[in-house]
Amino acid sequence: MEKSSKIYVAGHRGMVGSAIVRELQRQGYTNIITRTHKELDLTRQQDVEAFFAQERPEYVFLAAAKVGGIVANQSALADFMYENMILEMNVIHSAWQNGCRKLEFLGSSCIYPRMAPQPMPESCLLTSELEKTNEAYALAKISGLKYCEFLNRQYGTDYISVMPTNLYGPNDNYHPEHSHVLPALIRRFHEAKVAGKSEVTCWGDGSPLREFLYVDDLANLCVFLMNNYSGNETVNAGTGKELTIKALTELVAKVVGYEGAIKWDASRPNGTPRKLLDVSKAARLGWTYKTELEDGIRLAYEDFLNNPMRAER
Repeated sequence: MEKSSKIYVAGHRGMVGSAIVRELQRQGYTNIITRTHKELDLTRQQDVEAFFAQERPEYVFLAAAKVGGIVANQSALADFMYENMILEMNVIHSAWQNGCRKLEFLGSSCIYPRMAPQPMPESCLLTSELEKTNEAYALAKISGLKYCEFLNRQYGTDYISVMPTNLYGPNDNYHPEHSHVLPALIRRFHEAKVAGKSEVTCWGDGSPLREFLYVDDLANLCVFLMNNYSGNETVNAGTGKELTIKALTELVAKVVGYEGAIKWDASRPNGTPRKLLDVSKAARLGWTYKTELEDGIRLAYEDFLNNPMRAER
């Protein structure tokens, strides 16, 4: 990308999209296009087609998505599948129709099979069944990355995809029911500390293993890949490190300053037992993460404290 190239970041108000905008600006890109949901509803095909015909961006980062944790995914299966599939197809198809030079599709590590080999290589996609708790979201994301691949194969486009592990950081969603595990823990322990609660109950038994990537590190990789990678296979984005949910919970409590007891409700779902990405492909391309987990949680907690309205989303 040239510094003056016309770059559209879809989903710029979300955690990932806003991080990509920050990274582009940090690297000196000056022609960044954005639209709020109110200005452009990506699920409306006619509106998306009109936007691309008018603006004709040269590069597109597709970071817009309907996202949520286990509760949100289980309670709105149809919504997660429909909205994600419609918006990504609209954007990718309109980009192709209007001569977009390169598009990068942002997916999720939940696309990989529930019992995938660990760590999960990009090649294990579609080799066995998905985790049921987020199957609808995963199917939508698989459709998006496959559509990019099929456009490449049929029409010679240069559309790529990146599959991040669990993300966290500035502009995260801290909703008490619809957020992912790390921001949910930040909010829960903060509120428990403020209220002086003697104990906090967390879901599951704490045994699942998870990997976490600071969102600004992901954004750095996204720009790096746009400039340095072409290919039909996706690229995993992670740290290559994992810890149990129990260890994560204790680390968040430490950062937040909560000193009470931590209890576990084993009647609640754990989700996938283990989700560690094989990040050797990104490493071979010349990229690695920068932010260690405890440092990243501190930055995320500072963002939470400085933006109280985030807790209402």
